[in-house]
Amino acid sequence: MITLYTWTTPNGRKISIALEEMALDYECVAIDITRDEQFAPAFLQISPNNRIPAIVDGDRSIFESGAILLYLAANTGRFMPDYDSPAYWEMMQWLMWQMSGFGPTLGQAHHFLHYNPGKSAYAETRYHDQALQLYRVLDRRLAESEFLLDTLTIADFAVWPWASRFDYQNIDLRGFPHVTRWYLQLAARPAFQRGYARPLDVGPIPQPG
Repeated sequence: MITLYTWTTPNGRKISIALEEMALDYECVAIDITRDEQFAPAFLQISPNNRIPAIVDGDRSIFESGAILLYLAANTGRFMPDYDSPAYWEMMQWLMWQMSGFGPTLGQAHHFLHYNPGKSAYAETRYHDQALQLYRVLDRRLAESEFLLDTLTIADFAVWPWASRFDYQNIDLRGFPHVTRWYLQLAARPAFQRGYARPLDVGPIPQPG
């Protein structure tokens, strides 16, 4: 039984979605970051950077969402191409794109555009412009492929939850038709719906328009 320590954030939902899609048995422990529960000494033993998500699987604990996704995919043999195939490195490129660009940049957009509007016009413009550029990259990719690869992989699990916060980013998904098609296709999957609702059901998946 895997224990997932998480909250209702894009990074947290990456893992609950993956666990649901992989049909793995797990229990979910809510770490309420609005109450600074991530700084509890017990959680620090699991996640040295005081961030969710983290998992415990037997005597092993793993933190950082990208590492957790790779661990789950490697252990199940699902949603990840064979290591010696060109598709594996294609998947890794998009996973790293999310970890280094799409997630951090959109996180800054959330901070300035959603949580602190009016604090810095420069920051709001900077991160909104960068968000638009990243969505253009994603839209071009999805014009070529049904998912980020030809088949559903953990790269999609990593990117989609950040796109689900399009309203926080002042992004109109309808301006990115291929992203919209992909986003709605995944949002309709029962496992995505279940994973989105963990550890708390805060309402339906946002719909563009």
